[in-house]
Amino acid sequence: MKTYKVLLHRDYVVNIDANNEDDARSLVEFFIAGEKDSSTEKEREKHSFKINEIEMMTNDAFEVIYR
Repeated sequence: MKTYKVLLHRDYVVNIDANNEDDARSLVEFFIAGEKDSSTEKEREKHSFKINEIEMMTNDAFEVIYR
């Protein structure tokens, strides 16, 4: 079996309830892991946010490198 490195680019649209635009941006960057909300209930309470929906918009493998 051969080994390859695949460069993958994914874009998501995330609906989040947050206190302001800056919080929304930083919370999404920190707590989104793929198509999953990785925050805990305690973190959501501490930072006053709720991630409602995560939708993948782009899923492109744009380069393959044989190792």
